[in-house]
Amino acid sequence: MAASARFSGVFAPVIMPFGPDLSVDADRLARQCRWLLSQGVGLAVFGTNSEANSLSVGEKSDLLQRLIEAGIDPERMMPGTGACAIPDAVELTRQAVRRGCGGVLMLPPFYYKGVSDEGLFRYYAEVIERVGSRELRIYLYHIPPVAQVGLSIELIGRLVHAYPQVIAGIKDSSGDWDNTAALLNENWDNFRVFAGSETFLLRTLRAGGAGCISATANINPAAIDRLYREWQSDSADAQQQSLNDLRDLLQMHPMIAALKSVVAHFTDDPQWTEVRPPLMPLAGDKRSLLLDELFNLGFEMAGLAE
Repeated sequence: MAASARFSGVFAPVIMPFGPDLSVDADRLARQCRWLLSQGVGLAVFGTNSEANSLSVGEKSDLLQRLIEAGIDPERMMPGTGACAIPDAVELTRQAVRRGCGGVLMLPPFYYKGVSDEGLFRYYAEVIERVGSRELRIYLYHIPPVAQVGLSIELIGRLVHAYPQVIAGIKDSSGDWDNTAALLNENWDNFRVFAGSETFLLRTLRAGGAGCISATANINPAAIDRLYREWQSDSADAQQQSLNDLRDLLQMHPMIAALKSVVAHFTDDPQWTEVRPPLMPLAGDKRSLLLDELFNLGFEMAGLAE
């Protein structure tokens, strides 16, 4: 990917496999990434559904290197590098740039609440200046329902104007279409707006957005990518409704545990159900209910077992 290139399309915040001792499993992760790439989507490794904030800087660094060594194209990766501590964010971001990742997805520092736009601007500016690379492309990560620290449109505009080559876009996981629409209406030059859920994918594309970065792309990547490619077709609304039906089933359960249960079933690998505390696996009866509901929709994950 050329330095000036920016992402578009569908990305999966790749779920993270753990061993019985809760250590990360790089081989399982690489296999999952290969399957996702074969389905047409990019890789937002170390996103929320990757349990990224339950991973250390060292683990993320090692995993990124292991994925590249396993043949995963770094230009298809948008690793999450945001952290509460500036040195951690700088270290992860530097490594992503050095290893040729097409961009990074960056949370704001989320521990201290009620912080000002000025403080958040200084945080991002400090990371950008310390990394000091012309190759750096940051996709901001706005997820106030979880982080409880949001990114105002005024702040985003200030960052775009201060660092137009670096601030490449945003993942809007606010769950608020009005916020996504307001971002799209700004028309910042080459600024890419990604919906944080495929529920908003068709509306985002029709309004000039770039795609989505969505949890359920872990299990339904080809269908979501199809809508991205066929959003102007006569079948687009029906495709969107089908995606919504599946999303509604998943959202009835804790999302990460549900996604891992589905992958565990279709890979015939129960180890995939493991999560790091404080998260908990989906209970057996809930898992059975979810799978039954998916089967009733005719859901399958073609080629995953291979």
